[in-house]
Amino acid sequence: MEKKVVCVTGGSGCIGSWLVSLLLDRGYTVHATVQNLNDEAETKHLLSLDGASTRLRLFQMDLLLPDSVLSAVRGCAGIFHLASPCIVDQVHDPQNELLDPAIKGTMNVLAAAKEEGVRRVVITSSISAITPSPNWPSDVAKTEECWTDVEYCKQKGLWYSLSKTLAEKAAWDFAKENGLDVVVVNPGTVMGPVIPPRLNASMVILVRLLQGCDETYEDLFMGSVHFKDVALAHILVYENQSAAGRHVCVEAISHYGDFVAKVAELYPEYNVPRIPRDTQPGLLRVKDGAKKLMDLGLQFIPMEKIIKDAVEDLKSKGFLS
Repeated sequence: MEKKVVCVTGGSGCIGSWLVSLLLDRGYTVHATVQNLNDEAETKHLLSLDGASTRLRLFQMDLLLPDSVLSAVRGCAGIFHLASPCIVDQVHDPQNELLDPAIKGTMNVLAAAKEEGVRRVVITSSISAITPSPNWPSDVAKTEECWTDVEYCKQKGLWYSLSKTLAEKAAWDFAKENGLDVVVVNPGTVMGPVIPPRLNASMVILVRLLQGCDETYEDLFMGSVHFKDVALAHILVYENQSAAGRHVCVEAISHYGDFVAKVAELYPEYNVPRIPRDTQPGLLRVKDGAKKLMDLGLQFIPMEKIIKDAVEDLKSKGFLS
């Protein structure tokens, strides 16, 4: 039987926690990395997961310190590399806050994977490495072939998108040069019930929307997806030998305006702003935008349930009144 020991970097985050939970459910032993072992906000929710007492080990890791990466990866057959800062608000120091941790961090994880003879590395990229891509034809659906326009990101100060794009490109270059088996998942705006005590950037966007924020995220949205489905997508591409390349991970390619309209319909009691339906210029809507993952057997949770699961969870935990 294949050695079922895997490492999840960024294990304490919203996607990471779901992934650790599902891996434990499937009988894996998990090395999950956190930034601070003494911070209960990072550790307590992981240690309370089913199976954690016997099959979960926590490691304190700094992406920029190769030795701390290596100690977490040692003895693992596979790696899920999720750890990467996500800041969609104003960034004061892009190089140190976003670019270095994303790019150098990914290189350190891949170097450790190579050194330890890891079987497969699954990297969490983002639709932010696919869009904004203003030169992509508007009558063609965006696919895994599409890449974010680096110069456009630099001009508009889209540092998160730039960090995800450059980190993913560097990963593909490293994999090619070193014969490393890498597959990538590109999630959209990820929402649903939150396991950690802190919200991710996507859930903060939802809270702001319900409080009346009329931002349209023109360059940052390509569709929504449930936390559980993103975690399942990672496991699917890890376990399926045939899985290769990038994998768009959204329940459908849609506009933020579609999402806002659905939130307003489901929750009329909130002050959801009226915004135009077409908020992403040149983005063609497609029901099966994540066809590669669908072909691997993933049945996506629809937008309506993503929203309900997310809002009810936010209400139950006091993030929304």
